[in-house]
Amino acid sequence: MQYYVGVDNHKKFSYFSIMNQRGVVVKEGKVVNTKEAVNRFLGKEYTKDTSAVLEAGRNWTVMHDWLEGTVDEVTLAHPMKVKAIAEAKIKTDKIDAKTLAHLLRCDLIPEAYVCDKETRITKNILRQRMFLVKLSTMVKNRIHLIIDRHPQIRGQIDPSDLFGKQGIEWLSLVKLPKEDRRILDEELELLMYLRQKISASDHWVVQLGKDNMQAKLLMTIPGIGKFFALLIATEIDDIARFRNKKKFASYAGLIPSVHSSADKRFYGKIIGHGNKYLRWALIEAVWPAIKKDLSLRELYESLKVRKGANKAKVAVARRLALIVYRVLSQRRPYVVNYSGCPHIILAEAVV
Repeated sequence: MQYYVGVDNHKKFSYFSIMNQRGVVVKEGKVVNTKEAVNRFLGKEYTKDTSAVLEAGRNWTVMHDWLEGTVDEVTLAHPMKVKAIAEAKIKTDKIDAKTLAHLLRCDLIPEAYVCDKETRITKNILRQRMFLVKLSTMVKNRIHLIIDRHPQIRGQIDPSDLFGKQGIEWLSLVKLPKEDRRILDEELELLMYLRQKISASDHWVVQLGKDNMQAKLLMTIPGIGKFFALLIATEIDDIARFRNKKKFASYAGLIPSVHSSADKRFYGKIIGHGNKYLRWALIEAVWPAIKKDLSLRELYESLKVRKGANKAKVAVARRLALIVYRVLSQRRPYVVNYSGCPHIILAEAVV
């Protein structure tokens, strides 16, 4: 007999519901989140001819890997799509687990993509480096805030060089009121510490990216260096899982929300869901990209006048997402000719 296991996964425990092929719950209960407890609950009876499903939530990988080594098949469910299919006014762990098992039995689970364990490890390493970079940006913004409180010194140095060698020396010596001088010293100390950590992680990027052909292709796109290329390639994993460029842009969270009423359509802010790491990388790549690619620069400047700098930046990030999709799906590098028009050509040395 075939069995279906629905798992409502939480931080310390999970609720299991085991259903047979007739839709009858044969066993259910709360299980402590340890591999031994999971194996003990399933026993020998519910390992063969058994499929399991859990939602993609916080730290789903732990439970997924435990089940993968125990039952025949494990499915990762897309939480938002499951909610749309099985909307319930009364929600409990028991009901959620039973609903998942029932949807799995009826082959109605909207699956989320699961990359292999090695790729997940690489993602964690790159996301840690991204976290350090984001912290560094936050500290820089706080330093700008301190300097902006004192207009009399703002003109003493070019803001674009504030965090270069001369800028750091100036920040270390500039005269400020005692309280702000102390705060600035603390911020500079934290910035130097973060820079040291980011620099120490550079060898990870080099080692992880040396054999990654997707990352090498992505590095041909303006604004995408070694780290961004590897982060984007790892977050995507397999570009073939996206049916078209619009699906990919949606996954990156770079499409506007749409509200329709009768024959009118209104576009709002970019959608809240999507891969936040991929979106961050593409948005951060905008500034270096528009410095190197004339067509992207023209797009940014034209939209900036009509819609403002933020919307223009997001639009260029969306254009970069479409370029990424084309480069990876066609396995061809991106080049810009002397007139500034983008082209994609085949390069056997890179493919």
